[in-house]
Amino acid sequence: MRSGQQFGDPADSTMTAAALGERATGWEFAWLDGRAGGPSWSYPDLARALLRRTDALLDLDTGSGELLAELAPLPAHTVAVESWARNTPVARDRLSPYGVSVRTELPGGEDEFDVVLSRHGRLPAADIFRLLRPGGRLLSQQVGSDDLAGLNSALGAPPAHLRPWNADLAAASLETAGLEVTDVREERPTVAFRDVGAVVRQLRDLPWQIRDFTPQRYAEALDRLDTFIRLHGELTVAAHRFLVQAVRS
Repeated sequence: MRSGQQFGDPADSTMTAAALGERATGWEFAWLDGRAGGPSWSYPDLARALLRRTDALLDLDTGSGELLAELAPLPAHTVAVESWARNTPVARDRLSPYGVSVRTELPGGEDEFDVVLSRHGRLPAADIFRLLRPGGRLLSQQVGSDDLAGLNSALGAPPAHLRPWNADLAAASLETAGLEVTDVREERPTVAFRDVGAVVRQLRDLPWQIRDFTPQRYAEALDRLDTFIRLHGELTVAAHRFLVQAVRS
């Protein structure tokens, strides 16, 4: 955005205008297609391999349920947990045709599931151990604490996370809970922001990245970033992803 313009002005990019429109539904961020790289592994493929021999599945922090729905057919006993009020009704609408029970809290029992999945969600190690049957498996892809740290730096914002979160820490917590860690991978794929509108949309829909973000509060920083992107073509920052698999023996 050029100096003196307001967000949403016709002179701004169409992406900026779109970014100030309706919020994304659940986790459907199609506006980032072609801008975000991914890790070398395929979480859906790894999950499908586990589900081929699964009778009972728990999906932690399912979001709006789009990924879980893509894994269908699902086990007869499938529970998805989603506590964020914005996502819960979307997940219920999407997953009810597959017979999935969507809950806002973790189940309270023990030895209930063959597989626990968690993609970009919580990793409560003690609860995972409790809920897995002996021989049950965990597959989790996590967002590390360094995720998009370059975006915070570019806008002069404080770090998104005060405590580190990485593959080593996750593996250690699972082992402490009694699980055997069988696979650990960690990568930092790139994310390219090619206009300031994509930055605004990212920060509005993922509010924990910069917790005090509003376009007005960060107007000067966004203006500087817009100048940088127009000059260099894009702002490239690193995501932070890691994958852990574990088994309850």
